[in-house]
Amino acid sequence: MNKPFFSLQLAKSSGAFFVLDATVNPALDDAQSSRVGLYLKNMEPNIVNSLSPNIIVLRGFPSISRANSLPLHAQWKMEFETNNVNAPYYHRPIDAANLNPELPLSRLYYWSPAFKLPGTSEDIMLCSVPLIDSRGHVFGVCGLEISAMLFKLSNMPQRGTYQRMFCVFSPITENKIDLQKSMFAGGYSAKMTSKGNTTLKISDQGRSFCSYKQSQGRNHSFLGFHKPINLYSRNSTFSDEKWVAALMIPEMDVVSSITRLNLMLISLLTILVLLGIIAAFFLSKQFLKPFFEGLDIIKSENLSEAPRTQIPEINDLIDFLKVHNEELYEKAKQENLSLSSLDEFLENTEKLTPSERLVFNHYVKGYTPKETAEELFLSINTIKTHNKRIYTKLNINSRDELILYVKLLKEIGKEIADQGDQ
Repeated sequence: MNKPFFSLQLAKSSGAFFVLDATVNPALDDAQSSRVGLYLKNMEPNIVNSLSPNIIVLRGFPSISRANSLPLHAQWKMEFETNNVNAPYYHRPIDAANLNPELPLSRLYYWSPAFKLPGTSEDIMLCSVPLIDSRGHVFGVCGLEISAMLFKLSNMPQRGTYQRMFCVFSPITENKIDLQKSMFAGGYSAKMTSKGNTTLKISDQGRSFCSYKQSQGRNHSFLGFHKPINLYSRNSTFSDEKWVAALMIPEMDVVSSITRLNLMLISLLTILVLLGIIAAFFLSKQFLKPFFEGLDIIKSENLSEAPRTQIPEINDLIDFLKVHNEELYEKAKQENLSLSSLDEFLENTEKLTPSERLVFNHYVKGYTPKETAEELFLSINTIKTHNKRIYTKLNINSRDELILYVKLLKEIGKEIADQGDQ
């Protein structure tokens, strides 16, 4: 218990574990793929405040949990499922150690791509190393976890002009990024929009940005940068596995920025046209009426049914505005679609009971669970019970994720109504 517990506190990780090549009951049907061990998780992997981590038991004997006053995770199981499909973090380091007994542990560790443990809901990456006894016998693995929430909190990009900028950490094969094996940080996730097409193909355009495109499905495309990341040394067993870190922006956002620039140019052009109309008014009244007719058409709400004028320039301007209005309308629909997850979170807050809403409001104001319990004169166990119900109704996993959603809503100008404090 002590080694993974203190390792978890010292390392900037969200979990620590070990798995032994043994099972409690070899007579069970699934004994061949069930292994005993211990898995501790920090449910609040906030790198800013690590003084009071909320550590719980995800895998392991319940007696260990009781003896150390640690709660069991809602998705707790006693043993690990270690079939070849679900547990590369277990089999690959063990196989590497058995095939290369002369290599030190520093050449045998393995980083798993993002995946979900069977029976859990959060993406994680595991760094595992084989356990070897003094006689060279491999009897299990141990390692640390990086959860999707910890990755998001640690690598949130600083967004300026482009609010939907996000970063990706992913294995790369044949110049392609597998989104299902990637970690994401930012208010927008390419994984959420993939819908069956999980591969991004990297296209070097020979300019400042690279292009990342889906070859099938909805054909989302992104612009950005990427850089190779070496997770292994040259003579490591897994040195042939390549990883990249990338910073991306949806291509439609760049197009929207260019569109706004074009609208500014159109506005300047409109001003010039108005100045011309004023000049024409003073030069000759006979030109005044057709220009005002053209302006009335430009100001109309439905340019698609606008009649032709006697001035070719006005007709060209109307046609130009028609096209741009249609483009802006389509982009506005896409913007609303990409914010659906935030809208869903905002709607879910209406499902909270008055007592749950009180706890939720205190978290929004920055209170910790302990401070919230003191403010509301409740026990910490009652607060934990409210937390589970709040997280379930909001479809989140922790208070940090709750605060992150609230922050993102504020950034896009949506405030959560402060109810339940009466």
